[in-house]
Amino acid sequence: MKLSYLRRLVPALLITSVSALALAACGGSSSSSSTTSTSSVTATKDATVAASVPAKFQGKPLTVALDASYPPMESIGSDGKTVVGADADLANALATTMGLTASLQNAGFDGIIPGIDAGKYDIGMSSFTDTQEREKTVDFVTYLTAGTSFYVTASGNASVASLADLCGLTVAVEKGTTQQDDAQAQAKKCAPDKKLTVLVFSDQNAANLALSSNRAEVGMADSPVAAYAVKQSSGKFKLSGDPYGAAPYGIAIAKSSGLAQPVLDAFNVLIANGVYKSILDKWGLASGAITKPVINGAQS
Repeated sequence: MKLSYLRRLVPALLITSVSALALAACGGSSSSSSTTSTSSVTATKDATVAASVPAKFQGKPLTVALDASYPPMESIGSDGKTVVGADADLANALATTMGLTASLQNAGFDGIIPGIDAGKYDIGMSSFTDTQEREKTVDFVTYLTAGTSFYVTASGNASVASLADLCGLTVAVEKGTTQQDDAQAQAKKCAPDKKLTVLVFSDQNAANLALSSNRAEVGMADSPVAAYAVKQSSGKFKLSGDPYGAAPYGIAIAKSSGLAQPVLDAFNVLIANGVYKSILDKWGLASGAITKPVINGAQS
């Protein structure tokens, strides 16, 4: 999860090898005048929700920032430029429900929330964990739950079931994530003779590459992302222990924008009409589904 700007869930269709792995029912009447379809997943404009969108957002694309290095939440598709994944599909469906179109912008994870606060992006959907610290800067609409997982090389000797087990090892994490915060906090607790080395990378792909190239012994990521990396590694990676720290993902929105309530209402429409479930099923994320999204639902 990207907690320090917590996070995320997108298949990287280009990732077919370990080197490429370089590696979280209410609403108004509907109108079919605007639709978005992603494979079998189709959303339609909701007239009541669309009417509630602030005037300054009407008639132009809704700019959505995502860090496309976090499959299956968001990654770059097979054409080498399109952002795909669960967050991408949800962003498109939300925009359509609100009577808008989404402009998906690939951005560095740790720059998204500052970019929203500065007016560069309208919203951020990049597996952000909704936290009390982040709520000081932006509002969130919750939309999924996820924890953090450890994963290791299948040929290595590392076995990690808790943060304490990281002592004496080298761990790879993405910059600006909860995983970075957790690993660096644990490093301060380790005995001098069992030093924990935390390698911080600009994106998840680079963190995964550090693991596959044996620069690190352990990787950490949101549970859906770790599971996807293991699945795509052709047996090179394996999960270690159980996920910890389940928390809500949130859609990040500028506090002064007036968008939080329309986004919440649109999301409730997607839950009610089954589009939300279809998107999660498509990306294998059904276990993280929620039924009651809220504005600012941080647990810590």
